[in-house]
Amino acid sequence: MTQHVAVLMGGWSSEREVSLRSGRACAAGLVRAGYRVTEVDVDRDIAGTLAALRPDVAFNALHGRFGEDGTVQGVLETLEIPYTHSGVLASALAMHKEHARTVLAAAGVPVAAGRVVNRSEAARGHALTPPYVLKPVTEGSSVGILIVREGQEHPPQELTRSDWEHGEILLAEQFVDGRELTCSVIDGKPTGVIDIVPAEGWYDYHAKYAKGGSKHILPAQISPIVYQLVQELTLKAHQALGCRGISRADFRYDDRPGGTGQLVCLEVNTQPGMTETSLVPEMAADAGYAFDELVAWMVKDASCNR
Repeated sequence: MTQHVAVLMGGWSSEREVSLRSGRACAAGLVRAGYRVTEVDVDRDIAGTLAALRPDVAFNALHGRFGEDGTVQGVLETLEIPYTHSGVLASALAMHKEHARTVLAAAGVPVAAGRVVNRSEAARGHALTPPYVLKPVTEGSSVGILIVREGQEHPPQELTRSDWEHGEILLAEQFVDGRELTCSVIDGKPTGVIDIVPAEGWYDYHAKYAKGGSKHILPAQISPIVYQLVQELTLKAHQALGCRGISRADFRYDDRPGGTGQLVCLEVNTQPGMTETSLVPEMAADAGYAFDELVAWMVKDASCNR
């Protein structure tokens, strides 16, 4: 009998539109791979929807809060529906930047110097000596990130806006200049390393998801020693957080002439994007996985108790 896969997408996080794109791409790939697929635009009655559907597997293509933070994973565990990607604890840990930093640093994965501040404190005065970065602790896809440049006299005024919607707790991290590198883990093995070169500015939401927003250099043109180190740290981060299936770790590497030589892990993504501009499908193809094979493998890897 053909397996029935429910592809969970959309939801209500700030990353809804990207999730819809990821979900549709994955659903199409699964249909081509021979699965019976139901696309589910997730709302707050998702437990009732899934209880009625009773799919064999839930393919989690959600991004951001609820989909990436362990919440929907708990729903799937309760319903005993096998699902893709990481489980409850790893998802919650990786999504919370403060807690993830603590676990990664303890495992020997380097992170940038930083501290947690509330929004009002960050708005009153510099949380760190510039340059530094302010990040909401529980957002992804660069949503709500503010870069404070060297010589900037005052904190970002966006923090004082009445329509600020990215939470009251922020992570302030030293800004590490240089390259943006990324590497994934698929089936317990690290992939090749990509050097991400934004078309302009930094690797923000637009650079991530707009066509032509960034150039991906695979393999990254860095020293073999650093290349291998990024792969080793990606696997170490995946294992330290308890990730399953596919994850992607992002790094900054300052190899500028006269630079610091720092290599730091920015975050681990347990629900990496699967759109036409996303990094994981590109790294998977380099590792020998066609897109349809990749999503089929993810379904075969699905389970409960992850």
